[in-house]
Amino acid sequence: MKLPDKTTTILDAIGEITDGASVMVGGFGVPGTPFCLINELVRQGAKDLTIIKNDANESGMGIDHLLKNGQVARLITTHIGLNPRAIEMMNAGDIKVEFCAQGILAERIRAAGAGLAGILTDIGIDTELGVGKQRVDVGDRTQMVETALGADFALIHADRADPFGNLCYSGTAQNFNPAMAMAANVVIAEFEALHPLGQLSPDIIHTPGPFVDRVVELTELTGEYAVVRR
Repeated sequence: MKLPDKTTTILDAIGEITDGASVMVGGFGVPGTPFCLINELVRQGAKDLTIIKNDANESGMGIDHLLKNGQVARLITTHIGLNPRAIEMMNAGDIKVEFCAQGILAERIRAAGAGLAGILTDIGIDTELGVGKQRVDVGDRTQMVETALGADFALIHADRADPFGNLCYSGTAQNFNPAMAMAANVVIAEFEALHPLGQLSPDIIHTPGPFVDRVVELTELTGEYAVVRR
């Protein structure tokens, strides 16, 4: 069986994202964040997006461009403290923000990728994070239901890829990327180096190709990536 070639242009890949879509974005600060895919999403201008990302990046990079362009209706995240624009927009009611504990965000995404409806936890149960959420008793412990978190699209950054979409990440740039690649309906990965099919050892592949729908080779990296480059 011949495996399909999933390489495509950034124009066509991002062109699939329409108004109102939910979009997971990989990365922890700078490492693993797909800045080129984000910039193309800004250029194409899809509106009313729900963005799911660990953080809102800093001013002048990544998610901040989407916020400045008025494309985000809702942000599901763990913190926005490094982005003044996100804080201002939230306080003004221009965007809705749902906060999650960082581990809970990761687990909700993982649950979606595993086909689960949700998870049970007592983390945050007596805080604002627990307001309005269903509670159940498990033995002598009260647990809170955290629903699984999937998305229409996931945008992720990889170091290496082959045409089928097998992906390798560089160090801690893995972060949320592997889980998001399992939890979205359409996964678009940007990558820095293309390897022929069969040349990536199975031992170093972090995200197998069946989870990936589109792969986009980066011809150049913007200055936003410089933070993690030697």
